[in-house]
Order: sequence, then structure tokens, then C-alpha cells
Amino acid sequence: MQTTLTSKGQMTLPSAARTRLGLEAGDRLLVTVVDDDTIILKRPSPKPVKALRGLLARPRRALTVEEMDAGVAAHLKEKHGSRSAK
Repeated sequence: MQTTLTSKGQMTLPSAARTRLGLEAGDRLLVTVVDDDTIILKRPSPKPVKALRGLLARPRRALTVEEMDAGVAAHLKEKHGSRSAK
């Protein structure tokens, strides 16, 4: 497969390569140039779960099991109406 670099420094990854790798518009790739001028394109690894730490505000207090059960029950009732669980 071959591609051409544009004047803006862009290139089109051939369709066969995109299809084989399951790439879609907007996907990000990491570019690495190795010693022999080989260019390696890789998908970045997903961020570890630890990266999510601090994303949400801390609750004022911990909920009791009964409060959690009541919240789940209210959500299910709202989502599914009055149907009973099987």
C-alpha cells in the first residue's frame, strides 16, 4: 500500500488498512519514528481506571445500604413502570 503526503503534511491511510484495523474518522493514532526512518502508527492504549480518579465530586456522606436499595428501586420503577421483577 502506498499513500502521498499533502502540502499540509497530511496523508490518507488506504481504505484496506483502515478496514483491516477497524479505524474510523476521528480515531487517534500514535506516531513513532524508529532509527531506520520507519514510521509506526499505533492506537493509544486506553487510559487506566486510575485516570478517572477525582472526576466526580466526593459525596457529602456515604449512603447506607437501605438508601442505595431505595434509590435503585426508585430508578427501576421510573424506568420500567410498575412491572414487578421476575
